[in-house]
Amino acid sequence: MDKNEPDWNLYRTFIAVMENGTLSAAARALGLTQPTVGRHIDELQDQLGAVLFTRSQTGLVPTDTAISLHPHAMAIQSAAQGLRRAASGNGKGVNGTVRITAAEVVGVEILPPILTRLRRDHPDLEIELVLSNRLENLLRRDADIAVRMVAPDQEALIAKHIGNIDLGFHAMPEYLDAAGWGDRASEIGWEQLSKLDLIGFETRSVDVRAMAERMPEIANAHFSLRVDNNIAQLALMRAGYGIALCQLGLARRTPGCVRLLPDFSLALDTWITMHEGLRDHLRCRVVFDALVAGMKAYRRESLNS
Repeated sequence: MDKNEPDWNLYRTFIAVMENGTLSAAARALGLTQPTVGRHIDELQDQLGAVLFTRSQTGLVPTDTAISLHPHAMAIQSAAQGLRRAASGNGKGVNGTVRITAAEVVGVEILPPILTRLRRDHPDLEIELVLSNRLENLLRRDADIAVRMVAPDQEALIAKHIGNIDLGFHAMPEYLDAAGWGDRASEIGWEQLSKLDLIGFETRSVDVRAMAERMPEIANAHFSLRVDNNIAQLALMRAGYGIALCQLGLARRTPGCVRLLPDFSLALDTWITMHEGLRDHLRCRVVFDALVAGMKAYRRESLNS
């Protein structure tokens, strides 16, 4: 390596400052001292010959150069993590680190019992769980295995189709009682639904726009509360705030939850995917198979809702 090439630890510190906004917050995240973080940033700027941050009253503001470097630094971090995971499983048996990515609501509501059983069966496994609603790039090894609610469009992936996991409109009895529909929930149609307290999305992302195209009845409905986080939507519905789209399996796990418009459902096409280069890694195959079995069991539970 070129002797002038910045050390990886400098990029690691750079990423932490980008994500946390201040030297002190980055130091806490990395387990370093604030002077060390500041020294790393100064050293990286000197070696790159560029200013990466300017100071403001609220912290450090990234320059255009820093913003353009960030994805490249993230790629270096992803590669370093992939190297560590690849080296971690060279012993006998099922051991080492496997990095899983999944949507937030899946990681919070569905995966915990699956991963708990996996841990009990293979105590030498280490799991890294990344919860994000963006699609991680498995070819770039951002993760080893992904639980996706969309069909994979990348080549060189091993993919197992779980099937459709359906969503429907749900509300809690206390909300329906307060709205005057307590004993008449079965009478609620699209017209009535649009006048009730709907919990929806703030940002019309690609997924949300696609969802709106598939259910034009409420594409222009007024949402009394908008939040992009699926976990927050689920929690608000469970608290009795209003009506939200919810996976049938999760509604089944919520005592008293009432499904509205039972003839309507929105399908999430669910897949477990893994880079084909990991097929010979025992730890990855074991985790992949456990996720497939667990998600299929959850889907069967949803179908019985």
